Amino acid sequence: MECGGAGVPPPCQWGIGALESRCYPLHSIQDEPGGATLTGQENTTIAGLSPDAARSKAPSLRTVLLSLTALLVFVLDQVTKVAVRQLLLDSGTNSIPILGQWVQFTYVENRGAAFGMFQNQSIFFIVVGVLVVGGILIGQRFIPAHKTALAICLGMQLGGAVGNLVDRVRFGHVFDFVELPHWPVFNVADSAIVVGVAILAYHLLTSPSDPQPPSGEPKP
Repeated sequence: MECGGAGVPPPCQWGIGALESRCYPLHSIQDEPGGATLTGQENTTIAGLSPDAARSKAPSLRTVLLSLTALLVFVLDQVTKVAVRQLLLDSGTNSIPILGQWVQFTYVENRGAAFGMFQNQSIFFIVVGVLVVGGILIGQRFIPAHKTALAICLGMQLGGAVGNLVDRVRFGHVFDFVELPHWPVFNVADSAIVVGVAILAYHLLTSPSDPQPPSGEPKP
C-alpha cells in the first residue's frame, strides 16, 4: 500500500497483528513527544551525502595554501622574466647594473639545471620537471592538515618547478637574469625552489615528530 500523497510516501508505521498501515507526516514524527528525531548525520545521509564525503569535498587549508603559494610564485616568475627580457632588449645590452656591481640584470639562456648546472640537457630536465611536479602534487596529500608551513614550502617548490618547466617547453631553455658577485645567475623560480627546499629541510630536522597514540587505542 502506498502511503502519502502526490506520489511521495511519508514514513509509515506498520501495526502488529493487523495488516494495516498508519502514515504520519515526517514533521509529526519529529515533533511528537517521544517521537524519533533525526540527527544531523541522518539528515545528511538522507540528503544523499555522508558527513565524511561532505568534508572531503571541501578543500583543506593545506591545499589552499599550497595552491595559492604556487600560483603566486609562478606568476611572479613569469612576469619578472617578461619584464626583464624586454628591459634588456630595449637597452640594447646583455647586462644592466641595478645596484652597482652587486646586483645586475644579465641575459642568460640556461639549458641546464638551477643556477646553470648540467648544461644542454633540456629533454632530461623537462622529464625531471614533470616528475617533480607530479611528486609534489601526490606528496602534498600526505601532509597533516595542521602542517601549514610544509604546504607553503611545497607550494614554493611547485610554483618554481612549473615556472621553469614552462620555459623549457616553450623556448628550450630557462631565462635567468639575476646576477650577484661570485654566484651563478638565477631567476625567481630558482630562488623559490631553493628557499622552499631549505625551509622544508630545516622544518623536518628541527620539528618534533607527532606523538603516537598509546598501544591499543585507535589513531584519530
